[in-house]
Amino acid sequence: MAKTPIDSELIRSLATLLDETHLTEIEYEAGGLRIRVARNAQQAISFAPSNVVSATAPIAAATTPAISDDPANHPGAVKSPMVGVAYLSPEPDAPRFINVGDTVIEGQTLLLIEAMKTFNTIRAAKGGKIEAILVESGQPVEFGEPLLIIG
Repeated sequence: MAKTPIDSELIRSLATLLDETHLTEIEYEAGGLRIRVARNAQQAISFAPSNVVSATAPIAAATTPAISDDPANHPGAVKSPMVGVAYLSPEPDAPRFINVGDTVIEGQTLLLIEAMKTFNTIRAAKGGKIEAILVESGQPVEFGEPLLIIG
């Protein structure tokens, strides 16, 4: 079986569409390549003989606040949508995008995650006050890891 290059931008676009439409699964097929993006998928990425790629999308925060000491369960937790390295400022000597206590608006840049030599902007999904920043600049992060909390 020949390897098929993964179009990460297409997968990101499908994951965004999944979030915007509140669907649990979306599938795209073109030119013999089939991509399936689903919430709560058991496999993060898998290759099958029919060139199927599965990826999970971040799950929206619960509508009822969760009471827990685990930041990952906090309803305002901003979780990493990918594996990479987090950066809190656009350049090493530049001021941070945000600090604890700052008020942010929906769509505001919170931090960057470098993955595969590409810097991905992580934006606020909602407005609020930055209650905690859980990562340091230059720290490796995992998919689903809480990065910060917006109250």
